[in-house]
Amino acid sequence: MKWAKAHRIIRTIYPPVDLFEDLAPPEDWEILVAAEARCNPRIRDTVGNLALVPPARRLAGPTASLVMAAFTHVSKARPSRFSDGAYGVWYCGDRLEVALAETAYHFERFMRLTQEPPGDADFRELCAALNGNFVPPPPDCLDPEDWRKGQVFGREARVQGKDGVVYPSVRYPGGMAAAVFWPDCIALPVAQARQFRYHWDGARMTRYLVHGAREWVPINENAPL
Repeated sequence: MKWAKAHRIIRTIYPPVDLFEDLAPPEDWEILVAAEARCNPRIRDTVGNLALVPPARRLAGPTASLVMAAFTHVSKARPSRFSDGAYGVWYCGDRLEVALAETAYHFERFMRLTQEPPGDADFRELCAALNGNFVPPPPDCLDPEDWRKGQVFGREARVQGKDGVVYPSVRYPGGMAAAVFWPDCIALPVAQARQFRYHWDGARMTRYLVHGAREWVPINENAPL
């Protein structure tokens, strides 16, 4: 599968990691992190778990940190549709509307579960080309709320050497989404495009603002985007 342009939206709180932008060969990164950690014990938290990505599948160079973060910062406390949290996945859409709809759902879900008061959160759009061996999942992996079958399918596809999953967007009918298992399926440099501000009113996400625009875009409760 090849996509000339895939759209991903992430929170702006993730800082870049200089290691991934460096010219050091990816196979030497563990050594560099170990050496740096002697002076800065928090460096491992910043870089994440490099062991999750084999050296041959790592990315280095301009904007590589934007990609690598999705694969080295993982947790069983943050499962997703095609991962139980044991490995990272780069989720993206074939158009901006898919990325907006998918992230709006997860933003609402997080804010509701943590009982956050009304407030705003900033996001940014990343655009990059995709290329890899992606497989479609069976329909029962696309339940709107239950990810268990998708996680089993994702794990098996990854073990079998597949690069990811391509599937109809659950949140934006008519659009396609992709779950990428490995960084080297994503072309550098990654373009940092639009920035957004999502508004949470204490019960749901009611609107979003494209930075630089004058007006907020309202979200209809029955047709989110």
